[in-house]
Amino acid sequence: MNPMPADAKLVFKGILFEVWQWEQKMFDGSVKTFERLRRQNTALVIATVGEKILVLDEQQPNTAMFPGLPGGRCDLDEDSLTAAKRELLEETGYVSDDWTLWQEKNPVGKMEWTIYTYVARDCVFNQPSQLDAGEKIETRLIDFEEFLMLSDNPLFYEKELVEYLLRARLDPKKKEEFHKLLFPK
Repeated sequence: MNPMPADAKLVFKGILFEVWQWEQKMFDGSVKTFERLRRQNTALVIATVGEKILVLDEQQPNTAMFPGLPGGRCDLDEDSLTAAKRELLEETGYVSDDWTLWQEKNPVGKMEWTIYTYVARDCVFNQPSQLDAGEKIETRLIDFEEFLMLSDNPLFYEKELVEYLLRARLDPKKKEEFHKLLFPK
């Protein structure tokens, strides 16, 4: 993604999003107003417990229950690993001493926003979850094959992972590499 132009001006700041605008010279010499959104980055966690993967069944106000992964927005000035550890603990009560940054994705072209996906191996339960007022979360453990099949679920929240899960289902080499990433022993 291209960085925000130096002359961009903040024109709206909401709770989740900022809108930035700048004047852009066109190829014909005319000038148009361009804009881009910005939001806090997100940290996601693929958490393993033994030979299983920890997934959430989550509901937020005005939504149906949906499957997803532990994660959420990085707080201001919070690095993505710290946010991932905090979100895993808050939403599930689990902790891990074995973390790997697996992916960094910028899923929307006109938005400054990075999703950091971490793998947390050998998670152990540490405390009851501490959910936000707008969260209802149930945790469950599923096997690797069931995790890959989340790519078929239209409600699976982590859309940026669907393509990879599908590729792992179709390509035995990718599937083996992904399994070794999650379960290296």
